[in-house]
Amino acid sequence: MIEYFYSAHSAFAYLGSAALSEIAQQAGVGIVHKPMDLRRVVAEAKGPDFKGYGAAHNAYFFGTEIDRWAAYRRAPVTGHMPTHHANDIQLPNCLLIAAMSEGQDIGALAHVLLQAHWRDDADLADAPTLIALADSAGFDGAALIAAARTPEAEAVYARNTEEAIARSVFGSPTYFVDGEMFYGQDRLDFVQDAVKRRALR
Repeated sequence: MIEYFYSAHSAFAYLGSAALSEIAQQAGVGIVHKPMDLRRVVAEAKGPDFKGYGAAHNAYFFGTEIDRWAAYRRAPVTGHMPTHHANDIQLPNCLLIAAMSEGQDIGALAHVLLQAHWRDDADLADAPTLIALADSAGFDGAALIAAARTPEAEAVYARNTEEAIARSVFGSPTYFVDGEMFYGQDRLDFVQDAVKRRALR
């Protein structure tokens, strides 16, 4: 089992999304999705506020690094920060939680949201956009939006966020294998090794 803490608007979750699914499928292990309030997690961890960094750092982290990994992972990106990146992130994360609460495999849906934001500049805070994206992935988008706005979905979102904070998560994506934490999609080779080691026990 791979525990997967991330946000539906995360660049590096998008870049690692397909590779994570492939690792899990090859190993025959499940992925436990835990969409979280990334902004609160970063604030609680007293991690970097990227607005406080210089232009050179942000250009490298959100420019060069994304472009390099996008080419390596063959995951197309817009070439700029998505227009709506600063918008509210609760609705898309709760949409994923709503689908998961119905027992559905949300890996494909998560990838569709991440890809739409970073490749197509989609506004993930816009309900009609989310409905169309969920429909395109074979889900009932309207039903998921309704479920995403319930106290039950919001409670799971809050629990995921609190759990992330309690387990010292400070960014997205973060993976756990048998309690061992791996931060960043550039650590997926280590995640794969950990999964393989677990299988040999």
